Amino acid sequence: MTATIPAPRSSASRPRKVNWEKWGWMYMRISGVLLLVLVFGHLFVNLVAGDGVHAIDFAFVAGKWADPFWVVWDTLMLWLALIHGANGMRTLTNDYARGRLRKVLLGAILVSTIVLILLGSLVIFTFDPCIGAAQGGELAKFCVAKG
Repeated sequence: MTATIPAPRSSASRPRKVNWEKWGWMYMRISGVLLLVLVFGHLFVNLVAGDGVHAIDFAFVAGKWADPFWVVWDTLMLWLALIHGANGMRTLTNDYARGRLRKVLLGAILVSTIVLILLGSLVIFTFDPCIGAAQGGELAKFCVAKG
């Protein structure tokens, strides 16, 4: 009686695991480059173009966030920066903490990142400069022209 040996399984039939460390590493590089563009564009528009830092007030932000382009720009900057920072803190925590402390710190990083993303996005998307604009001035003119 001869024993049959099953054919070796090909690597294509084995389920592949996602390499999260590789994707985290790639995210840090890609988001870093995008953040350079977003942050320096933000600084240029707010501090150099126009009247510079003296022009930044509530009406400036209201006018900027009236344009969907700047809403998307600031939302991308917020999300990319928070996730980039959280991923960096996750890496440091994995390098230096062990056991239960590591799990607690990683949980705190995750919760704080989610809360900050939600709060920041809430501010950007629900911002209404025309609430309380009855006092007059430039803001009231903006709200009348807008509505």
